[in-house]
Amino acid sequence: MEQQPFQQIPNPGLPPKNWLVESILVTIFCCLPFGIAGIVFASQVNSKLAIGDYTGAQQASLDAAKWTKIGFFVGIAVNVIAILVYGVAFMAAIKNGGKFN
Repeated sequence: MEQQPFQQIPNPGLPPKNWLVESILVTIFCCLPFGIAGIVFASQVNSKLAIGDYTGAQQASLDAAKWTKIGFFVGIAVNVIAILVYGVAFMAAIKNGGKFN
């Protein structure tokens, strides 16, 4: 079975955003697994544009944005929960006079 080449269409405007910087920051500071997924899709944007696959580049950009945003919000939620847990533990320690019985 012969593979059909992808449809090359002229660049209709600005290239899609690749989200590479944002996904690297999310990987470092927020959520490693989702950030890595964002990096994988972000790295596909420029390479697909280079071969003329504008539709594939747009889809890779949308996927990179999705995983980067998911990683950011999961990271924020985990950090808020951790701060609440540490706050409750700190308040319990103050109430017990610093003793953990």
